[in-house]
Amino acid sequence: MIDSEQHTYIDMIAREARRPVATDRAARERIMTLVRSEPAPHRRSSVWAAIFQPRFSLSPAVSTLLAAGLVGIGVIAGAFAMNRDGHQVGQPRFAAAQRLPVSDTVVKFVFVAPQAEHVSLVGDFNGWDASKTPMVRSEHSGLWTVTLPLPEGRHLYAFVVDGNSWSADPNAPFAPDDGFGHANSVRIVNRGS
Repeated sequence: MIDSEQHTYIDMIAREARRPVATDRAARERIMTLVRSEPAPHRRSSVWAAIFQPRFSLSPAVSTLLAAGLVGIGVIAGAFAMNRDGHQVGQPRFAAAQRLPVSDTVVKFVFVAPQAEHVSLVGDFNGWDASKTPMVRSEHSGLWTVTLPLPEGRHLYAFVVDGNSWSADPNAPFAPDDGFGHANSVRIVNRGS
């Protein structure tokens, strides 16, 4: 957790970074005069330059479309690639293996908010989108819960109360401030936990 003294330094650095920079007009003119007085670089002609110099040019939009088309051809060709045994490369040999779940670890999140109208779970696993993982309120209590499968690893998350108030999980370790003024929590997921 960052103490208040560190917040003071961070705020001071942020204010200084936002301050407009004033430049001396005469200094700018002197620099530009020196730049203009430099001779243009001499181009050497060589056999290699003649061979590898492009003979045509493409606009950035056409280049992007051409690159996207080549990537698409690679994806399509990769989807139909077969190895010497006649099986698709990168695909399992048994159809049953394709139906395995993405994660075999189900995690339950619980948050206490008795006065809340609605609570959502946000995190790196759902793109920090409050609409993707709404929580359900238990009857006659202020407990909000949601259960979802998560892959192994370290996950950052928080709760959004009534669409605007972000809260860290008081029962989990805190992560460093995310840079947007929100405190987040950390959940480590191990296989089968």
